[in-house]
Amino acid sequence: MPKIKHIFNELHFELVNTIAEGGMGIVYEAKQMGAGHFSKRVAIKLVREEYSKIEEFRNNFIGEARLVADLIHTNIVQTYHLGEISGQYFMTMEYVDGITLEDFIRRHTETHQSIPIDLAAFIVSRICRGLSYAHQKCDINGRSLGIVHRDVNPRNIMLAYEGDVKLTDFGIAKALNLMHNEEGEIIAGKDEYLSPEQARREVTDGRADLFSCAIVLAEMLVGENIFEANSGEATRHNILKLAIPDFIEIRPELDPRLDDIMQRAFKRDREKRYQTAQNMLTALEMFLYGKGYGPTNEKLASYIKDLFGNNSSSAAKRWALGETPGLEQDEEA
Repeated sequence: MPKIKHIFNELHFELVNTIAEGGMGIVYEAKQMGAGHFSKRVAIKLVREEYSKIEEFRNNFIGEARLVADLIHTNIVQTYHLGEISGQYFMTMEYVDGITLEDFIRRHTETHQSIPIDLAAFIVSRICRGLSYAHQKCDINGRSLGIVHRDVNPRNIMLAYEGDVKLTDFGIAKALNLMHNEEGEIIAGKDEYLSPEQARREVTDGRADLFSCAIVLAEMLVGENIFEANSGEATRHNILKLAIPDFIEIRPELDPRLDDIMQRAFKRDREKRYQTAQNMLTALEMFLYGKGYGPTNEKLASYIKDLFGNNSSSAAKRWALGETPGLEQDEEA
């Protein structure tokens, strides 16, 4: 670590904190220093040296950086730079001051409360918004890049304390001429968030990400992943065969309109699913705002602050009663 810190210091980065650490790499919070006491907060994803030496892993990491370099959207974590130090590759990325959706779900479990329905729908609508942009992204010649994320799950969704929702980690995404792992040979993504076509090792398109969005939404609404089993094989079998529940039977206060959206997004035949992320986004926004004012980034920010505050066990109840702390004064103004 001291050696790494010293090398990054020479590149005008000050490593502040370790955000996450896994077997293949580390993500740091850092300050990017510049002239005139300039300082910018960034995240640095550093690949461990032994993995930087593996050609396939190195190619995929470089491919991810090239893929997301021009994905500039409020609902996608932005990548600024790809670099190499002493044989190790790293990316500098937008620093999101907040939590993962996994943290958000876990907090509700720990405090024995359900995630508010409209907030769950709002969060997934923002992910659909980011996916719609990514799926439609073209190269400089106007040719569609054919981007498919393939790993939409709560760990890869960030909730900023300001209320922004951001999709991250395009590490196993595919796009034309950029990624190097072949569909049909591997299963890309976490088993419990796969689309049926991923579980069958078929070639995917953007509709695969929408099935994963449905899994994430269902998990927020019912408190568990409906497909997860004791093994990857059993989980993939559930994705292919398990009957999709009537979510109103599980959560009676669920609006039938939202259940209809989920049932369509869960269609195993992708021709019957939403055909684009924009279609699913529109359906969710019609549900959220069709009758008037609905969730916003500011409301989500206040709810997160409440949820992780001193009286967190009543956050969902206060939300249901319209008593979101921090918003009353602004809404009266």
